[in-house]
Amino acid sequence: MFTQLQNPFTFVARLLLAALFLPAGIAKITGFAGTVGYIESVGLPMATLAALAAIALEVAGGIALIIGLGTRFAALALAFFTLVASFIFHAYWAVPADQVYVTQLLFFKNIAVAGGLMSLAAWGAGGWSLDARRA
Repeated sequence: MFTQLQNPFTFVARLLLAALFLPAGIAKITGFAGTVGYIESVGLPMATLAALAAIALEVAGGIALIIGLGTRFAALALAFFTLVASFIFHAYWAVPADQVYVTQLLFFKNIAVAGGLMSLAAWGAGGWSLDARRA
C-alpha cells in the first residue's frame, strides 16, 4: 500500500515544505527593511546581503521543491539554511525565561523541518517531479 502512495506523499511533502519557505521569502521582499533590521538585531554583519541571500534561497528553493527540479540540492541548501537560522534566531537558551517556550518551540520546529528536507535530499523528489522526468 505505501509503495503506491510514495509519489503522492513525496509530492505533498514537497508542497508542505515549500509552503514554509516560499511565503517567508516573499514576506522578506515585501518587508525588506524589517528583515534587514531583524538580522542586524542579532548582530550579524552585512545584514542587507544576508537578507538578499535568504530571499534568494527561500524563493528559489521553495519553487524548486514545488516543481521538483534540483530537489536534492534545494532540500540540502534549505536544510543547512534552516539549521543555521535556528541557532542564530531561535537560541532559546539565551532568551529571558518568559520567552523560552515559544523560542524553543520554533527552534525544534526548524530542526524537524530540516529533518524532512534531509529526507527529501536522501530519497529524491519522487515520480511526480521534473527531476523524475529528466532521469
